Amino acid sequence: MALWRIRATVDDRPGYLSVLTASLALRSVNILAVQVHTTEGGAVDDFLVDAPDTMSELELQTAIARGRGRDVFVSRAEAQGLADQPTRALALAGRLVHEPDGLGEALVALLDAAEVRWRPAGAVVLHGYDEQHMTLIDPAGGTYEVMRPAPAFTPAEYARAQALVEVSGAILRRTAEQTTLLLPDGAELLVRQATGDDLEGVRRLQAHSVPSEERLRRLVEPATGVTLLALHLDSASDQERVVAMATLRTEGDLGEAALLVEDAWQRRGIGTALLRRLSAWAEGADLEAVVAHVDADNVAMLRTLRRLGVTGPGERDGALLSLTLPIGDRRTATRDTPATSG
Repeated sequence: MALWRIRATVDDRPGYLSVLTASLALRSVNILAVQVHTTEGGAVDDFLVDAPDTMSELELQTAIARGRGRDVFVSRAEAQGLADQPTRALALAGRLVHEPDGLGEALVALLDAAEVRWRPAGAVVLHGYDEQHMTLIDPAGGTYEVMRPAPAFTPAEYARAQALVEVSGAILRRTAEQTTLLLPDGAELLVRQATGDDLEGVRRLQAHSVPSEERLRRLVEPATGVTLLALHLDSASDQERVVAMATLRTEGDLGEAALLVEDAWQRRGIGTALLRRLSAWAEGADLEAVVAHVDADNVAMLRTLRRLGVTGPGERDGALLSLTLPIGDRRTATRDTPATSG
C-alpha cells in the first residue's frame, strides 16, 4: 500500500462527501484522515489515504472525478502526514518556544510550502492570501511571503498560519522582556516573567512555607497581574535557579505586591530591582496604586519602599506591614533614586 495526499472540492451539500468516499472505497482506497475546509467555492476536502501499490496518480484522479470531486490535487505523502493538522500546528508552536527564530521553517512545515521568503520592513504590505501566495506580518519586523503552486491555499490554512505567527510574536515579546541584572558584587541574574514551566523552581524558593499546588500556580501565573523572577545560572550544574520573585496581583485599578528573596541573596539590590519593574508594569496597566506587604522588622526593605515613593506609617497586621506605593506621576520620590537594599 502507498500513502497519498488528496485534495478536492465538492459541492457543500448533504451526501456529496459520502459519494466521494464511496468512489475511493470501491477502488480499495483506505481513508486514514480527512479534513474539510469551508470556502466560497464549496467544501475543500483534504484526505490522507492508503491506496494499492498498483494504483497510479491518474487512477486516483479518475476515482475522485467519478465521486463528483473537482479541482483535484494528488501527491505522494510521507508517514509524518499521519499526524492531523491541529496536532502538527501544536507541535510547531511547541518548537517555536525553544527556537523563537524558526518561524519561517515552521511555516514551511505547517503549509507544505514550496518556498518561504522574508522581506524586510519598509514597503507597505497587506497581509492576506490568494490561491498560490500567502503574506504574513513578521512580529519581529518585515513580512513572510509563502508560496505553494498547488493545492490552493484555504481560509483554514491562513487562519492556522496567522495563529502560528501570533504565537511567535508572543514568544519574541517575552524574550525581549528578559533583562540581565548586574549586582554591585558583579553577579548576574536573569529577570523575566514567570511561566508555568517555573513551578518547580518557585516551589524550591517557597520551601519554607510549602504552598499548595493550586496556590503555587496562582503565584506563578496570577489570573490578573504578573509575576517576575530573578534567576541565577549555576555554573557547576549549568542550571538556572530561582533566587527571588515578585508578584503583582490586580483588582480594578489597585494592585497587591508580594516579594520573596532567598536568604543568601538578600541585601544585594534584587528586591529593589524587581519592585521597580513591578511599578513600571503597574504604570503601564494604569493602576492607581500598589500595596506592598513586608515584614515589619525588614528595615532594609522598608527603606527601599520609602525610596520608591511610599509615605505614611502603613497598616500593621501582626508582624506584617502593608504600605502603598504610588504609581506614575502620583509618585512622591524620583524613579532614579539609587537603592542597594532588598
